[in-house]
Amino acid sequence: MRTGGNVVVSGSTEGSGQVLLVGSSGGHLAQLLALEPWYRERRRAWVTFDTPDARSLLDGEEVVWAHHPTTRNVKNLVRNAFLALQVIRRRRVDAVVTTGAGVALPFVVAARLRRIPTVYIEVYDRIDSATLTARLCRPFLSAMLVQWEEQRRMYPEATVVGNLL
Repeated sequence: MRTGGNVVVSGSTEGSGQVLLVGSSGGHLAQLLALEPWYRERRRAWVTFDTPDARSLLDGEEVVWAHHPTTRNVKNLVRNAFLALQVIRRRRVDAVVTTGAGVALPFVVAARLRRIPTVYIEVYDRIDSATLTARLCRPFLSAMLVQWEEQRRMYPEATVVGNLL
């Protein structure tokens, strides 16, 4: 995957760390799963919520279960911040790729503190306004990707990658 700026996440995974794919369950996870041709041959781990759909979709994958709900839940934000620091510190993470939502911020910040590239893909259904998570993560990102040209009104620095779903 080529991303904006000088960030490139590509090549063989032999002997390398892993990509951390971070997203809330549901639509955010579905959009990350759509990247399967890109991540198929890479070492990876997922961070999402322990929900029936996530368990089913990620069967056989390495998963770190984050704390939810995250919307307006300061306790779980703090818990996920500690989880993110622990996961990033203990694993050899080459990049964090996320579609949001609430679980993304702690992992993006923790990765950026360790100088690990962070890539945010704005969800396809937010064309007229920026998501809160994208606005919060933006200062910590290595690259911002969008799925529609219209989304560049909110993110002029973003690279348009096209619709994932």
